[in-house]
Amino acid sequence: MTKETSILHHCLYFTANSLARVITRMAEEEFRQTGLSPSHAFLMMLVNDHPGIGQKALCEQLHLAPSTVTRFIDALVHRGYLLRRTEGKASRVYATPEGEGLRQPIEDAWNRLHQRYAKVLGLAEGDRLAMMIDEASDKLSAEV
Repeated sequence: MTKETSILHHCLYFTANSLARVITRMAEEEFRQTGLSPSHAFLMMLVNDHPGIGQKALCEQLHLAPSTVTRFIDALVHRGYLLRRTEGKASRVYATPEGEGLRQPIEDAWNRLHQRYAKVLGLAEGDRLAMMIDEASDKLSAEV
């Protein structure tokens, strides 16, 4: 192995980005039949599971900036899947009947994605890897 290759494959930045590109391609393929991007689908999952969820909670759960979550919500409102309701100073997000109807197709896509990478990595190893990446992300987030 050359020095350059060794550096790349022992660099968290390089390997994390490489993994992100691969898993993003897989997720986009699995979620395509829902008509949503994986990010929009995960936001819909949260709203369907927590009707009236606030934008701050969505940002925290999705680890996304408020402007990004606002843009996602705007797109899903425009498509008829979400509604915003102002309750006092808070803006709450609810699924429309059409958005609620996406619950099963989104869950099916997520399950297909999970099974797809579990087939390659092994179920326990894939779940362990996801947990380790999540923990590392939390720790590193505290540093930036």
